[in-house]
Amino acid sequence: MPLLGLERAGSGPTLVWLHGFTQTKASSHLFRSILTARHEVLTLDLPGHGENAQVEASLDETATLLHDVLPAEPFILGGYSFGARVALHFALHFPERLSRLVLLSGTLGIYDEDERRLRRERDDALARRLESIEIDAFLDEWLAQPLFASLPPDPLERRARSRDARGLAASLRYAGTGTQRWLGPDAERFFVPTTVLAGERDEKFVREANLLAATIPHATVTLVTGAGHAAHLEAPAECARLLSDPA
Repeated sequence: MPLLGLERAGSGPTLVWLHGFTQTKASSHLFRSILTARHEVLTLDLPGHGENAQVEASLDETATLLHDVLPAEPFILGGYSFGARVALHFALHFPERLSRLVLLSGTLGIYDEDERRLRRERDDALARRLESIEIDAFLDEWLAQPLFASLPPDPLERRARSRDARGLAASLRYAGTGTQRWLGPDAERFFVPTTVLAGERDEKFVREANLLAATIPHATVTLVTGAGHAAHLEAPAECARLLSDPA
């Protein structure tokens, strides 16, 4: 099933932005609006989310689906969290399509197979929880995690969250972190310039960012001052600047 609803805004070098889990192409409105001053920003809903809630796809399958809808000429590809994992898979499959890669709160995956299995079990339990309660209750629980403790309230961001429980559950089961193979060996052979970002208060993903930057040959890492996991929502202007001016 092809992905639907590619949207464009702004003008300048093309930048494709991929949203995080429970988000949609309408999320990150302040961040995206700043980017459109210098870029043509392309967004779409990833499998399990928004208009593409009925699409079930692994991370590798999602990369192929994106290949069919994104521009043929080289572009900047960026993503946040789940979107960063999708972006990294696309980049490893199709490096010739990119001029630069930007990963915010991304990861190479889980190296240990037993830990990966346990993560799949936790993701499946979360999917079952999602299917058993109202979507608003699930979003309340999701956003109440310590990961998002410093996230400012924004009614527009809340309304932009995906509301299809079955789609989100499928995303966890098909493309959760536990399903992701360890990407270290592939990343060592990836030579596209890469900007790795993390909020300085997000300790786990600071470690992940440093590992990404140490593994990808042409990667640099920058921490977003005072921000947590969703740094582009907490510090949209700074994150937009780092995407546009990586040096």
